[in-house]
Amino acid sequence: MAKVVKLGAKKEHNENGHNEDKDLVYCSFCGRPNTQVLKMVQGPGVNICSECAMIAVQYLILNDRMPSAEAQQILDAFWGKARK
Repeated sequence: MAKVVKLGAKKEHNENGHNEDKDLVYCSFCGRPNTQVLKMVQGPGVNICSECAMIAVQYLILNDRMPSAEAQQILDAFWGKARK
């Protein structure tokens, strides 16, 4: 599985046919490169590492105190699978 996930774009290949995921990509929030994090998500002009994404999700949940029923179902499904 690719360590850098590009949203809304096809995987790019260089002239040798290799995937460009091996290039360094930096998190727009913490500045760490993809070599120092579990995953990196690339969007148009912005990148976020898995650690910063988790911090953002936790902040949004705690800030609102209680997620919507739909969000709670997604969280339960995710954490239920992760624990198994």
